[in-house]
Amino acid sequence: MAAAAREAVADRGTFTFAVSGGRTPWAMFEALAREDVPWDHVGIWQVDERVAPYGDSDRNLTSLEPLAPPGVTLYPMPVEGPDLDAAAERYAASLPLAFDLVHLGLGDDGHTASLIPDDAVLDVADRDVALTAEYRGRRRMTLTYPVLARARRVLWLVTGADKAPMLPRLLRADPSIPAGRVRAPEQLVVADAAAATETGP
Repeated sequence: MAAAAREAVADRGTFTFAVSGGRTPWAMFEALAREDVPWDHVGIWQVDERVAPYGDSDRNLTSLEPLAPPGVTLYPMPVEGPDLDAAAERYAASLPLAFDLVHLGLGDDGHTASLIPDDAVLDVADRDVALTAEYRGRRRMTLTYPVLARARRVLWLVTGADKAPMLPRLLRADPSIPAGRVRAPEQLVVADAAAATETGP
Protein backbone atom coordinates (compact mmCIF):
# COMPACT_ATOMS: atom_id res chain seq x y z
CA MET A 1 0.00 0.00 0.00
CA ALA A 2 2.82 2.39 0.82
CA ALA A 3 4.47 1.60 -2.51
CA ALA A 4 1.16 2.12 -4.32
CA ALA A 5 0.78 5.50 -2.64
CA ARG A 6 4.28 6.61 -3.61
CA GLU A 7 3.73 5.43 -7.18
CA ALA A 8 0.39 7.23 -7.52
CA VAL A 9 1.76 10.48 -6.11
CA ALA A 10 4.76 10.32 -8.45
CA ASP A 11 2.51 9.64 -11.46
CA ARG A 12 -0.59 11.73 -10.72
CA GLY A 13 0.24 13.95 -7.74
CA THR A 14 -2.24 12.27 -5.40
CA PHE A 15 -3.24 8.90 -3.94
CA THR A 16 -6.96 8.25 -3.57
CA PHE A 17 -7.89 5.61 -1.01
CA ALA A 18 -11.30 4.34 0.15
CA VAL A 19 -11.42 2.66 3.56
CA SER A 20 -14.01 0.29 5.00
CA GLY A 21 -15.07 0.14 8.63
CA GLY A 22 -14.48 -2.55 11.22
CA ARG A 23 -11.32 -3.27 13.18
CA THR A 24 -8.99 -4.31 10.36
CA PRO A 25 -8.07 -0.70 9.44
CA TRP A 26 -6.63 -0.22 12.94
CA ALA A 27 -3.75 -2.64 12.31
CA MET A 28 -3.46 -1.46 8.70
CA PHE A 29 -2.86 2.17 9.66
CA GLU A 30 -0.54 1.13 12.49
CA ALA A 31 1.61 -0.71 9.95
CA LEU A 32 1.44 2.16 7.45
CA ALA A 33 2.67 4.60 10.10
CA ARG A 34 6.03 2.81 9.92
CA GLU A 35 6.20 3.20 6.14
CA ASP A 36 7.25 6.06 3.88
CA VAL A 37 3.87 7.41 2.76
CA PRO A 38 3.41 10.94 1.34
CA TRP A 39 0.34 11.59 3.50
CA ASP A 40 -0.02 15.23 2.50
CA HIS A 41 -0.88 13.99 -1.01
CA VAL A 42 -3.32 11.29 0.16
CA GLY A 43 -7.12 11.54 0.19
CA ILE A 44 -9.12 9.04 2.26
CA TRP A 45 -12.81 8.46 1.55
CA GLN A 46 -15.20 6.13 3.36
CA VAL A 47 -16.45 2.98 1.64
CA ASP A 48 -19.56 2.98 3.83
CA GLU A 49 -21.03 4.48 6.95
CA ARG A 50 -23.91 3.87 9.34
CA VAL A 51 -26.55 6.57 9.63
CA ALA A 52 -25.89 7.79 13.17
CA PRO A 53 -24.91 11.01 14.93
CA TYR A 54 -21.36 12.34 14.84
CA GLY A 55 -19.23 10.63 17.48
CA ASP A 56 -21.60 7.67 17.85
CA SER A 57 -19.80 4.40 18.53
CA ASP A 58 -21.63 2.82 15.58
CA ARG A 59 -20.01 5.25 13.14
CA ASN A 60 -16.98 4.03 11.19
CA LEU A 61 -15.73 7.62 11.26
CA THR A 62 -15.46 7.52 15.06
CA SER A 63 -12.67 4.96 14.75
CA LEU A 64 -11.23 6.29 11.48
CA GLU A 65 -10.63 9.91 12.53
CA PRO A 66 -8.06 9.09 15.25
CA LEU A 67 -6.25 6.77 12.81
CA ALA A 68 -5.92 9.35 10.02
CA PRO A 69 -2.23 10.33 9.77
CA PRO A 70 -1.24 14.00 9.95
CA GLY A 71 -1.47 15.73 6.57
CA VAL A 72 -4.03 13.38 5.05
CA THR A 73 -7.30 14.77 3.65
CA LEU A 74 -10.30 12.89 5.05
CA TYR A 75 -13.68 12.87 3.30
CA PRO A 76 -16.34 11.69 5.80
CA MET A 77 -19.68 10.41 4.51
CA PRO A 78 -22.41 12.97 5.33
CA VAL A 79 -24.94 10.82 7.18
CA GLU A 80 -26.19 13.32 9.76
CA GLY A 81 -28.55 15.53 7.72
CA PRO A 82 -32.26 15.03 7.08
CA ASP A 83 -31.95 14.57 3.28
CA LEU A 84 -29.78 11.49 2.93
CA ASP A 85 -30.40 11.11 -0.80
CA ALA A 86 -29.07 14.61 -1.46
CA ALA A 87 -26.15 13.89 0.87
CA ALA A 88 -25.32 10.75 -1.12
CA GLU A 89 -25.29 12.80 -4.32
CA ARG A 90 -22.93 15.34 -2.76
CA TYR A 91 -20.59 12.62 -1.60
CA ALA A 92 -20.62 11.02 -5.04
CA ALA A 93 -19.54 14.36 -6.51
CA SER A 94 -16.47 14.32 -4.23
CA LEU A 95 -15.22 10.94 -5.46
CA PRO A 96 -12.28 10.60 -7.83
CA LEU A 97 -12.99 9.14 -11.25
CA ALA A 98 -11.18 5.98 -10.16
CA PHE A 99 -9.78 5.17 -6.74
CA ASP A 100 -6.15 4.12 -6.64
CA LEU A 101 -6.99 1.64 -3.88
CA VAL A 102 -10.16 0.45 -2.16
CA HIS A 103 -9.95 -1.51 1.09
CA LEU A 104 -12.81 -3.97 1.56
CA GLY A 105 -13.77 -6.40 4.28
CA LEU A 106 -15.97 -9.50 4.17
CA GLY A 107 -19.03 -9.99 6.36
CA ASP A 108 -20.11 -13.29 7.86
CA ASP A 109 -23.14 -13.15 5.53
CA GLY A 110 -21.04 -12.38 2.44
CA HIS A 111 -21.59 -8.62 2.40
CA THR A 112 -18.88 -6.11 1.64
CA ALA A 113 -18.99 -2.34 2.05
CA SER A 114 -22.70 -1.98 2.88
CA LEU A 115 -23.70 -4.03 -0.15
CA ILE A 116 -25.85 -6.36 1.88
CA PRO A 117 -27.81 -9.49 0.94
CA ASP A 118 -31.33 -9.02 -0.46
CA ASP A 119 -31.15 -5.21 -0.38
CA ALA A 120 -32.12 -3.03 -3.36
CA VAL A 121 -28.70 -1.36 -3.14
CA LEU A 122 -27.21 -4.41 -4.87
CA ASP A 123 -28.93 -3.41 -8.11
CA VAL A 124 -27.93 0.26 -8.11
CA ALA A 125 -25.99 0.86 -11.31
CA ASP A 126 -26.71 4.53 -12.04
CA ARG A 127 -25.27 6.07 -8.84
CA ASP A 128 -21.87 5.90 -7.18
CA VAL A 129 -23.23 6.32 -3.64
CA ALA A 130 -26.52 4.88 -2.38
CA LEU A 131 -28.47 4.13 0.78
CA THR A 132 -29.57 0.81 2.20
CA ALA A 133 -32.62 -0.25 4.11
CA GLU A 134 -32.09 -0.87 7.82
CA TYR A 135 -29.47 -3.57 8.38
CA ARG A 136 -28.47 -4.77 11.84
CA GLY A 137 -30.12 -1.76 13.43
CA ARG A 138 -28.94 1.03 11.10
CA ARG A 139 -29.44 2.35 7.59
CA ARG A 140 -26.16 2.82 5.77
CA MET A 141 -24.58 4.90 3.04
CA THR A 142 -22.27 2.97 0.72
CA LEU A 143 -20.21 3.07 -2.42
CA THR A 144 -21.85 0.99 -5.15
CA TYR A 145 -20.55 -1.68 -7.51
CA PRO A 146 -19.73 0.74 -10.37
CA VAL A 147 -17.28 2.63 -8.12
CA LEU A 148 -15.62 -0.58 -6.98
CA ALA A 149 -15.32 -1.82 -10.56
CA ARG A 150 -13.47 1.36 -11.58
CA ALA A 151 -10.89 1.08 -8.78
CA ARG A 152 -7.34 0.47 -9.92
CA ARG A 153 -6.83 -1.98 -7.06
CA VAL A 154 -8.95 -3.61 -4.36
CA LEU A 155 -7.39 -4.95 -1.17
CA TRP A 156 -9.50 -7.41 0.80
CA LEU A 157 -8.59 -7.85 4.48
CA VAL A 158 -10.43 -10.86 5.90
CA THR A 159 -10.02 -11.90 9.52
CA GLY A 160 -11.78 -14.26 11.91
CA ALA A 161 -13.23 -17.76 11.85
CA ASP A 162 -16.74 -16.42 11.25
CA LYS A 163 -15.61 -15.41 7.73
CA ALA A 164 -14.28 -18.90 6.88
CA PRO A 165 -17.46 -20.14 5.12
CA MET A 166 -17.56 -17.02 2.91
CA LEU A 167 -13.88 -16.74 1.94
CA PRO A 168 -13.89 -19.60 -0.62
CA ARG A 169 -16.99 -18.05 -2.22
CA LEU A 170 -15.22 -14.70 -2.45
CA LEU A 171 -12.16 -16.33 -4.01
CA ARG A 172 -14.25 -17.93 -6.75
CA ALA A 173 -16.21 -14.69 -7.33
CA ASP A 174 -19.49 -16.37 -6.40
CA PRO A 175 -22.19 -13.89 -7.47
CA SER A 176 -24.68 -15.31 -4.96
CA ILE A 177 -22.95 -13.31 -2.22
CA PRO A 178 -22.53 -9.53 -2.52
CA ALA A 179 -18.74 -9.67 -2.12
CA GLY A 180 -18.48 -12.07 -5.03
CA ARG A 181 -19.91 -9.47 -7.39
CA VAL A 182 -17.02 -6.98 -7.06
CA ARG A 183 -15.38 -6.74 -10.48
CA ALA A 184 -12.30 -4.55 -10.02
CA PRO A 185 -9.51 -5.52 -12.44
CA GLU A 186 -6.87 -6.12 -9.76
CA GLN A 187 -7.84 -7.67 -6.41
CA LEU A 188 -5.65 -8.99 -3.61
CA VAL A 189 -7.08 -11.02 -0.74
CA VAL A 190 -5.19 -11.07 2.56
CA ALA A 191 -6.71 -13.45 5.12
CA ASP A 192 -5.63 -14.64 8.54
CA ALA A 193 -5.35 -18.31 9.44
CA ALA A 194 -8.74 -18.37 11.15
CA ALA A 195 -10.58 -17.05 8.07
CA ALA A 196 -8.65 -19.34 5.74
CA THR A 197 -9.46 -22.61 7.51
CA GLU A 198 -11.79 -23.79 4.72
CA THR A 199 -9.49 -22.77 1.84
CA GLY A 200 -6.44 -24.86 2.68
CA PRO A 201 -2.82 -23.66 2.96
